[in-house]
Amino acid sequence: MSSKWVYSFGEGRAEGRAEMKNLLGGKGANLAEMSNLGLPVPPGFTITTEVCTWFYANGRSYPADLRAQVDAALAAVEAVVGMRFGDARNPLLVSVRSGARASMPGMMDTVLNLGLTDATVQGLADRSGDARFAYDSYRRFIQMYGNVVLGVEHHHFEEVLEEVKRERDYTFDTELKAEDWQAVIAGYKAVVDRTLGRPFPQDPVEQLWGAIGAVFGSWMNQRAITYRKLHDIPADWGTAVNVQAMVFGNMGDDCATGVAFTRNPSTGENKFYGEYLINAQGEDVVAGIRTPQHLTIAGKEANGSTLPSMEESMPEVFRQLDAVRLKLERHYRDMQDIEFTVQQSKLYMLQTRTGKRTAAAALKIAVDMAREGLIDERTAVLRIEPKSLDQLLHPTLDPKAKKQIIAKGLPASPGAASGKVVFTAEEAERLSELGESVILCRVETSPEDIHGMHAARGILTTRGGMTSHAAVVARGMGRACVAGAGELRIDYKRGTMLVRGVEVKAGDILTIDGSTGEVMLGEVPTIQPELSGDFALLMGWADRFRRMKVRTNAETPLDARTARKFGAEGIGLCRTEHMFFDADRIVAVRGMILADNEAGRRAALARIEPMQRQDFVELFKIMTGLPVTIRLLDPPLHEFLPASEAEMEEVAASTGTDLQKVQHRAHQLHEANPMLGHRGCRLGISYPEIYEMQARAIFEAAVVVFQETGETVTPEIMIPLVGTRKELDILKAVIDRVATEVSQRSGRPLEYLVGTMIELPRAALRAAEIARTAEFFSFGTNDLTQTTFGISRDDAASFLPDYQRTGIFEQDPFVTLDTDGVGELVQIAAERGRGARPGIKLGICGEHGGDPSSIYFCEKVGLDYVSCSPYRVPIARLAAAQAAILGEKAASEA
Repeated sequence: MSSKWVYSFGEGRAEGRAEMKNLLGGKGANLAEMSNLGLPVPPGFTITTEVCTWFYANGRSYPADLRAQVDAALAAVEAVVGMRFGDARNPLLVSVRSGARASMPGMMDTVLNLGLTDATVQGLADRSGDARFAYDSYRRFIQMYGNVVLGVEHHHFEEVLEEVKRERDYTFDTELKAEDWQAVIAGYKAVVDRTLGRPFPQDPVEQLWGAIGAVFGSWMNQRAITYRKLHDIPADWGTAVNVQAMVFGNMGDDCATGVAFTRNPSTGENKFYGEYLINAQGEDVVAGIRTPQHLTIAGKEANGSTLPSMEESMPEVFRQLDAVRLKLERHYRDMQDIEFTVQQSKLYMLQTRTGKRTAAAALKIAVDMAREGLIDERTAVLRIEPKSLDQLLHPTLDPKAKKQIIAKGLPASPGAASGKVVFTAEEAERLSELGESVILCRVETSPEDIHGMHAARGILTTRGGMTSHAAVVARGMGRACVAGAGELRIDYKRGTMLVRGVEVKAGDILTIDGSTGEVMLGEVPTIQPELSGDFALLMGWADRFRRMKVRTNAETPLDARTARKFGAEGIGLCRTEHMFFDADRIVAVRGMILADNEAGRRAALARIEPMQRQDFVELFKIMTGLPVTIRLLDPPLHEFLPASEAEMEEVAASTGTDLQKVQHRAHQLHEANPMLGHRGCRLGISYPEIYEMQARAIFEAAVVVFQETGETVTPEIMIPLVGTRKELDILKAVIDRVATEVSQRSGRPLEYLVGTMIELPRAALRAAEIARTAEFFSFGTNDLTQTTFGISRDDAASFLPDYQRTGIFEQDPFVTLDTDGVGELVQIAAERGRGARPGIKLGICGEHGGDPSSIYFCEKVGLDYVSCSPYRVPIARLAAAQAAILGEKAASEA
């Protein structure tokens, strides 16, 4: 590890730069970069992420030489600003903020106005000429430091402030004068003393180290841990700490603070977008405590605001800020999220980072920037988070539907959502786990609500703007959000929300539209999205760069058509058993299972065969010559029989069988561990007539489609759960015999492939032998994960969270492929299969086929295709393109 722990910035130069994000964190690297660009950045220094790693590895202690480096960096800041830290007459105040590699808005702790004490507050008052401002800053510092560093509950401070306002008959904080704030400060200090049994610290150096420790400590707070888990951010990355000279947006009416985006983060329009507050500090904007004003006249008019925009109230500063916006966007070649402060009409830049945006905005920005020549098409494809496409693939409100609009707020994150009203994050999580859709309604959200926001379909707040915590987090998560619906009055105690005489109770249904800001009573119907324009263009670029094909898992015409609409290039998994459960054929399937002999089974199968044939005709027609991989019957037979006594009576009646026989057969078929029992190819070995019927239906369907459309179909017939080559040899002989019979009868030669699903570790290890018979492998990674780990996917939910919490698993192995264990088996099977049969076709059809991280692994191993559910096809197309681009890049750099 480096022994340089501290990097300085400011005054048009810096020791760091943007590329040092891993060491300096996103905020620190970008403060350094802005300093190097000559932008007005208050001077400061960054304590690196390596110190965070040291801190946790060494019992929350620091490297021996850190303090000396911090002292030297602080002295350099003092020299630049001409003030001294702790000087009673001319005090330097600093902010202490976190800054991880990946942006984690609001998840970790911040302390502002640090360095204020009973002695230095007078110096600040004299220097600023405004005692009210100085004492307001001091009370803010005690409140923030008391909460963040000393752990005193927020409400204790709020109660003191409310009491002082009540005594003096004030409504707003702005009415308090200097002497009022002094009374509040005395009350705040008494709260600290009473709660902790020790006074509020009056040594600025003690304050500084307390704040540094609190920021490092907050890396492991519950909300940060939850956020990292949701966004796949590794815990060992750590956070940096940024200490920066304070500039004040709350010194008077020529001061302001704000947050802006260089383009609209909801729509992606190339328009300056943001909010500011006059005479305020930065936390006031993002905390949603005051309703902010718009930066631009256009933004003000679009949102129907009557408050003056910055463009009107501070035209010269606005012009400078607009120039900074353009400079930053040209430099970073991406949409930026910026924080700024105006102190006595002078602009200061406090942060820039890549802005969080909705999927629709990400698409528009990527395509527009490619058209503008800022980035190339490859970069545009890499800019879109594949999982975020989910936001675009789901329904929006039907414009023709009746809507009972009860309130309107700000359109903070697009998309429509309906659900039961809940007022706490805990209730949102509880109902979501029961399968309920919920709308989380809060006065304002805070980072503690992160788990409930993730569980909710939509988020509604009564306070806060477009850059409030709720808005930023909702956009990042792809949740619909309406913020700042000020007409709504939430009463947490009663569990109600009032608006225009309408009372909405917990459990009532609401619909919100995050694209318009409308809040509606009841459930409003939705319509499917149109995937054209920017989406179609970018997906076209992605298709040009990707190597792997993308197929779908589908067995119904609806799924097949949906997948084709989303760009699927065939079916990678048609689960034939799903076709057996239809009401009109389950009776015949049960008749087959209850039959005493082969003749009885064949008679029942003969009733099912025309239905199966028609299923395949429809799928082959929809896929128009594209490959269709059909898995023969896989689940154990008991799944088709009922469990309850009443259902058994029904089966007996519908099949004309004695009830006792049904009960006996169900008992006979019962297995202690059916996932490892009589299923897959084992059924075909015991009852070859089942696979024979399915093969005949497939081949006859191929003949019908050729006769009707002239299209040659080449079905890929997949034998499931093979563990030995001998199983495959026996069942392939059955399929080949049926193919010969159908071909001779129809006078039409048949083209087809026979392959297997690799879902057992033995099959992966014996792949060379199996590939001598199999013409393709499809990795069934759901079962391969189960059989490799010895974990049942159906039962694992009860303990997997413990494994993730303790760090045994980084991710749920059923969601993201375990590349070390299961992945190694896939790699071994691919290499050995190709060694035995060089042209063997290799694909993956488990749930992992739609997971971007798993798709990167599939590209690395060189699979030919991935197959996933219809709605994940665009995600897989984009992830496959990104994997190919990154693979090429890595190869050229090697």
